[in-house]
Amino acid sequence: MKKRFFIAVLLAASLLSVEEVCEGVRADATTSLNQVIDSLFAVREVTEVSISPDGAQVAWVEMGTRIYIEDLRASSTTPRRISAGNGTQDCAERDVVWSPDGRRLAFLSDAQNGGQAQIYVSEASDGVARQLTHLTGFLTRLAWSPDGKTLAVLFTENAPRAAGPLQAEVPDTGVVEEHIYEQRLTTLDVTSGALRQVSTPDFYVYEYDWSPDSKSFVATAARGSGDDNWYIAELYIFDAAGGGTRSIFKPPLQIAAPRWSPDGKRIAFIGGLMSDEGSTGGDIYVMTATGGEPHDVTPHAKGSPSWLAWLPSSNQILFTEVVNGSTGAATVDLQDNKIATLWSGPETLSGGSWGSNPSLARDGKTLALVRESFACPPEVWAGPVGNWKQVTHLNSNLRPRWGQAHSVGWRNEGMDLQGWLLYPEDYNPERHYPMVVEVHGGPGAATTPVWPGRFSYTAALPSQEYFVFYPNPRGSFGEGESFAQANVKDFGYGDFRDILTGVDEVVKTLPIDNRRVGITGWSYGGYMTMWAVTQTERFRAAVAGAGIANWQSYYGENRIDRWMIPFFGASVYDDAAVYAKSSPITFIKNVHTPTLILVGDNDGECPAPQSYEFWHALATLGVKTQFVIYPHEGHMIVYPEHQRDIIQRAVEWFNEYLR
Repeated sequence: MKKRFFIAVLLAASLLSVEEVCEGVRADATTSLNQVIDSLFAVREVTEVSISPDGAQVAWVEMGTRIYIEDLRASSTTPRRISAGNGTQDCAERDVVWSPDGRRLAFLSDAQNGGQAQIYVSEASDGVARQLTHLTGFLTRLAWSPDGKTLAVLFTENAPRAAGPLQAEVPDTGVVEEHIYEQRLTTLDVTSGALRQVSTPDFYVYEYDWSPDSKSFVATAARGSGDDNWYIAELYIFDAAGGGTRSIFKPPLQIAAPRWSPDGKRIAFIGGLMSDEGSTGGDIYVMTATGGEPHDVTPHAKGSPSWLAWLPSSNQILFTEVVNGSTGAATVDLQDNKIATLWSGPETLSGGSWGSNPSLARDGKTLALVRESFACPPEVWAGPVGNWKQVTHLNSNLRPRWGQAHSVGWRNEGMDLQGWLLYPEDYNPERHYPMVVEVHGGPGAATTPVWPGRFSYTAALPSQEYFVFYPNPRGSFGEGESFAQANVKDFGYGDFRDILTGVDEVVKTLPIDNRRVGITGWSYGGYMTMWAVTQTERFRAAVAGAGIANWQSYYGENRIDRWMIPFFGASVYDDAAVYAKSSPITFIKNVHTPTLILVGDNDGECPAPQSYEFWHALATLGVKTQFVIYPHEGHMIVYPEHQRDIIQRAVEWFNEYLR
């Protein structure tokens, strides 16, 4: 797209444009920055992994477009590509799952109709794909029945976009009426091609798991709007034959990852305070499949479980967790709730991209997953838990464009806190450096060691001679459920004090110029950036991405207002004061910090009017500011040209005010 791709660049009268300030004086830095941006875009991301039931083969998806299989038993093999296309061009292919007998792979592909996914099945031996459906709408979460006769999928008929609040919203026009597109649990008979919509039209289903006898499903579901009602989803049992639906648990907070035990007697799930669908953290609960009160089997966990799987005995659960800013794998024994750590380290274990999970073989021992860290780019690994072997070498040619990464610990108000610090690329302890603080989104999330990708705009800063600090304040995952709930009705206060004391800890121990510290973040991090500049002049420059300026007006503007009630204790209509006390706009006249504001025009989570409101106030008060809106973007920026612009613009903003 060659045209100017931001809708508006709005400047306070006192501010020269970046181009005017920088022209002719940063040629070398710009060239270097472009090289760094190219390196961030060069990462070949693994978006999914799936291991065969016998643990002998692993399949993975690269960049959401290419599916490969590798035989783990062979000493040296070349991965084979499986595709519904001609095998030479890319198409959108994902949700790859093995049949229970390990002979077939099912997956979604839009090879025959760009943009519209269909279900395909391929023999693992020859890779020839057979199309099974001709549907119109959005499909996701494909899964085989344990008896291998049926495929299940979540299907949103005639959906105007992919599911989830991170996607760009469809703009309203004319008379505004809520049109609900329900994501329904649907089954497909692999032999006959017969489709059955299992859940009724008034249910939106988020996650599910087959019962061991292939006759039922356990699912998280709610009636009404999908994006919003995830926050009040209940645990349901659906009859696979379409004969009935019943709720077995109405949780006080959010639930995720429902899993049926191998013996069919119990169901496990993760429950806790979660701010985003797909960002999972909490405690593990177990209940009988017939209903009743769930039992918390990890009440004193030091971390936040994020994925789980039953082991074959039905008496143990394997899980991965965020713990102290890193990730680990552990088991919990259901007879005594004893937790045994199998592996932990300063890296991130996942199943690939957002919401993707590791894949466990039938033996309960062999796991396929994606491993990455600040030092090692993402690759597929597989093998016994904690003794994995590297399967892919997709990114072996990459090198970090930043210096060392160190975990930083500190205490505040009786709490143990942790964050990550990236050093400048060519660190010299004899010099003094600026530093930028990036606050993660959520707040139910955590910064863990990952190889930065194309939207990691702060990862470009170490090449420009910056430290970058990533704090995990109260409200984050990784320190247990009580820590994750420690910012309820307290946004901007205790969590912000945690960040400030973390900055103090870093500045006093390293050669960082305390007069040249900036702050940034996206989503909740964007809010915290807006909040920070209203509370202190400690930060000399700020970049607020998809932030929230006014919790009171935000309540009526965003598309997922149900997430707010557990955090604020009531709706804005019942307790406006608790929203006002945490709103940056309440303290707007305190701001003097130059602030760059960025947002997508169709963001449903943190709508553009929130950024408008903050920018308008700064411009009116004469504070140096710039406002950029990216067209056709939601909460997650997806167009490469916009991602590049954000990196370049943010770095140049900090360079102008901190260097």
